[in-house]
Amino acid sequence: MRVSYEWLKTMVDVPSDPNELVAEFVRTGTEVEAVERVGADITRVVTSQVVEKVPHPDSDHMFVCKMDVGSWNVNEEGEPELLQVVCGAQNFEQGDKTVTALVGATLPGDVKIKKGKLRGIASFGMNCSSRELGLDADHAGIMILPEDTPVGLEFCEWRKMSDTVIDCEITPNRPDCLSMCGIATEVSAMLDEDTHIELPAIQNESAEFGRTADLVDVTIDDASLCGRYTARVVRNVKIGPSPEWLARRIVAAGARPINNVVDVTNYVMFLTGQPLHAFDLGKLAERDGKRHVVVRAAADGEKLTTLDGQERELNSDMALITDDGKTPIALAGVMGGLDSEVDENTVDVLLESAVFDSGHTSRTSRNLGLMSEASIRYERQVDGERCAEVSDIAAALFEQCCSADVCEGKVDVYPAPVPAPEMDLRPDRVRSLCGAPIETEFMASRLERLGCTVERGSDEHAAMHVVAPTNRPDLTREIDLVEEILRLWGEGDVEPTIPAARNHAGGLTVEQQRVRRIGQVLRASGLSETTTYNFADPEDLTRLGMSEVGRGVPVKIMRPLVADQSEMRRDMIPGLLRSVAYNIDHGVPNVHLYEIGRVFFGHEHKSQPDEPSYVAGVMCGAWDDDQWSRKYKALDFFDAKGVVESVLEALRITKVRFKPADPEAYGWLQPGRGAEVIAQGELLGWVGNIHPANLKNFDIDVPVVAFELSVKALLRLAQRELPYEDVPTLPGVSIDLALVVDEDMTFEQVTQRIKSAGGKLLADVRLFDVYRDPVRVGANKKSMAFSLTYRAADHTLTSEEVEKAHGKLVTKVMKSTGGEVRS
Repeated sequence: MRVSYEWLKTMVDVPSDPNELVAEFVRTGTEVEAVERVGADITRVVTSQVVEKVPHPDSDHMFVCKMDVGSWNVNEEGEPELLQVVCGAQNFEQGDKTVTALVGATLPGDVKIKKGKLRGIASFGMNCSSRELGLDADHAGIMILPEDTPVGLEFCEWRKMSDTVIDCEITPNRPDCLSMCGIATEVSAMLDEDTHIELPAIQNESAEFGRTADLVDVTIDDASLCGRYTARVVRNVKIGPSPEWLARRIVAAGARPINNVVDVTNYVMFLTGQPLHAFDLGKLAERDGKRHVVVRAAADGEKLTTLDGQERELNSDMALITDDGKTPIALAGVMGGLDSEVDENTVDVLLESAVFDSGHTSRTSRNLGLMSEASIRYERQVDGERCAEVSDIAAALFEQCCSADVCEGKVDVYPAPVPAPEMDLRPDRVRSLCGAPIETEFMASRLERLGCTVERGSDEHAAMHVVAPTNRPDLTREIDLVEEILRLWGEGDVEPTIPAARNHAGGLTVEQQRVRRIGQVLRASGLSETTTYNFADPEDLTRLGMSEVGRGVPVKIMRPLVADQSEMRRDMIPGLLRSVAYNIDHGVPNVHLYEIGRVFFGHEHKSQPDEPSYVAGVMCGAWDDDQWSRKYKALDFFDAKGVVESVLEALRITKVRFKPADPEAYGWLQPGRGAEVIAQGELLGWVGNIHPANLKNFDIDVPVVAFELSVKALLRLAQRELPYEDVPTLPGVSIDLALVVDEDMTFEQVTQRIKSAGGKLLADVRLFDVYRDPVRVGANKKSMAFSLTYRAADHTLTSEEVEKAHGKLVTKVMKSTGGEVRS
């Protein structure tokens, strides 16, 4: 939200230094992204007078002008001389006062003025139109100033165009602050100052121009799509440039002036937070002497050409404003239709002030890739109680800025009014929760400044009855009011204290220590800890290719802020993959992230979901950027497996094995590059390469390896100590064994059979070679060479003992594997 300081000054008393207000914003929880000076960067643009105007010798529409620019009348040699400017405008005469941009000036839109030649005549500047100065959309000619305008002054300074714009980052739960009125109310509570907001009022609303109810009727087919719809008619509108004050405020808010009708609707939106839309009444079909506006759901495949000229295919989840229920004329809450657009021929305007469902608006905006200032506000919830009032404000400005006649009354369809939340606030409870001596009067007065109605108790300890304003959907419980009071009082002013405790020894539990140990090992392995949203997109598991079996039912969020975060996550990998995609898009190819967090498995007949904890990680790219002296290989399955082994080793979990993952059960993993992690017969999780087809669903086109382990299982199998074994003091005997087995025999299967057959004397098994050759080994066969170490704990083995034990091992292994010894 771009906050114009000059505009804000007209609504509430603020410090003379904007930086003081910025500090207050940050202190009370509103982040400030930037502070910029508007107009201050437009230099070398000065007021001027046309001293001489002669036709260009080689053009039938341009003129060579001598301009008086005051103290700037200096040539390249430093001598006094009028400025020569070649100008193609037709609306000025000799003696007129205007605005001239000198060589070196930069106009809005990063337009740089340079010395040039037009048809062979040198020009040392440019006479400017109001559009080129960013004031409005008028480009018909240069800007003509009043006769008494002094010459040679910086235009921005003379016109008092300088302003400071504070760009505030508004959190999704504060839709009230997406308006100047809302910001003024917030500043009033922050600084304990009264607001003095003056809103335009209609001067002449008369049945002489018609009654809105006789000209228009409104039908809402589905109240879940549209909570309220008001319509007004203004007639005899004169389309043209907006007044300078209006255009200046539109520019400060971040929009571009277009014409007075569009600018009024934008201005009122920036002022009140209520999006408006203006339809050309003459372009709507008339039946029975009326225009019939119907709000309904779109049909699957229905099409609408929006104001940006794009034809868009709609679906039944989207809401439409239609002409008599048939022809779509606007995409509700997002953008108007091209066929009902206000243009230079418009005479009568139908003004819409409505409230549309935040969830439908959010999904419509994202599915169509169509973000607008209106959709941003509707997604966060617009105050339905002010629709009619805002409609009156806009009508008054049409009257003022467009010379319009306001028809009597309005059409207001409000199927289900939403009552303002009411709650009791206990001052002692506030002080207890905040740990601060906040005065009861402070609580009451600051809540009133925020727009609450407060009925004080009989004394400072008695509960207050509070009615929250309807534009604050985040204030529904007593604890919400406590939060508001504390942030305004100042969290930084709360004196830190140690909680009182009796017979309590401090320190972490064993489980907490082990969870921290997991994080330490992962960070030491090269991964960085991250935190992703607990909210998830309903399609996440489908995109990942992960089955919902064993993950319960989705835990839906009742009022999601955005469509792609409408349920609680059932797996952490999708969130981590989005972090990978974000890093890659921002030029970070080597990504190593992990997260320890909860997932949510709901149940049909239980009010609370299961919330198991998992540790998950994702890795792509390489461990580091290549250096002149070293090249890093790309991360693969074995890097992720090594990280998992490090975690298991740190927790002293024994009897660990990695079993190849079944492609049917692990559809999100690349076949042949995934494994189940099993310890002591219990499944801990999995590790492997994410399937490339599923990565594309997250806009990732590079390999990613990942793992996910159950924290509960890790903690259950973790041990404080391992059984102690003496360091071997007796020599071992090593014998190599090469087995030819079928290609589908795995290392794990062969190793298990060797260990089982080796008995107590077999101390170690190590694979050191795998060899394939269709001629020497055989088709669909492979040779696996192992180094076997035999050792006894109490004596040195004799050659006879080793040969006997090895012979038994070879016989059993060949029988169990179906293989043979390779000579």
